[in-house]
Amino acid sequence: MKNKLSFALILLFIFSISLYSQQDSVKLNTWIPTAAAGLNVSQLALSNWTQGGENSITWTLLGNGSLKYQSIGWTFNNNLKIAYGRTKLGGADFKTNDNELYLESVISKNVNWAVAPYFSNTVRTPVGIGYSNTDPPVQTAAFFDPGYLSQSVGFTYQKQKGFDTRIGVAIQETFTRNNTQFSDDPNTAKIEKFKAETGIESVTNGEYILAENMLFKSSLRLFSRFNSLDVWDVRWDNSIVAKINNYLNTSFGYLLIYQKDQSITAQMKEGLQLGLNYTIL
Repeated sequence: MKNKLSFALILLFIFSISLYSQQDSVKLNTWIPTAAAGLNVSQLALSNWTQGGENSITWTLLGNGSLKYQSIGWTFNNNLKIAYGRTKLGGADFKTNDNELYLESVISKNVNWAVAPYFSNTVRTPVGIGYSNTDPPVQTAAFFDPGYLSQSVGFTYQKQKGFDTRIGVAIQETFTRNNTQFSDDPNTAKIEKFKAETGIESVTNGEYILAENMLFKSSLRLFSRFNSLDVWDVRWDNSIVAKINNYLNTSFGYLLIYQKDQSITAQMKEGLQLGLNYTIL
């Protein structure tokens, strides 16, 4: 895990130093909303096919939105990502392949330093019901089961176009109903459905225009508890989106998650899709 984490940090560092410093013109004292929705579909149909294979269909609904406000003294950024998708292979039932709501709010104060003090709140939860890949399958996810809230206070650097990073002291709360394996303390007889942990949180976001119609975005979140600073939760989300026209795009995504209470090994997901995209705001 340490090797994978080091590799992730090195890649993000190389990516960040390749960005150039350039300030965009910003509208002050104005709320700026953006919103986009997309549908990605992959389908395979076979009839009297002798070379092997099964019919399959995969669909994913995506939603991205932001609400930003900036004044001379304050910056307030809100970002929302929603993804939900299902896959059907052959005669099997549909299975969930994407299942996440991620909401991040960050408010920072301009004090004319290279860094600025900030407060952040993050919400993470599955959107719907999800099952394990075991036989028989076991339900492991539902809306806010588990759900994670994180509050952090510290300093942020966001002076460079397409790049911002922050680090601070954080509290992370875990909520469960039925999936208590994510919140329960095995050292006690009682089954806990809630737990709170304090530690250090670091979040780094970057985006880079690879070509006129191609955008690369990357986000790396690290969290470590004060009582186990040698163990880090990692969420590294990457995407490359190439715009074909106003309504069609193709995208490649790679998500790496390491969270010891979910799995002792790293979880990885990647996908290449062609889909419809509609800009709402």
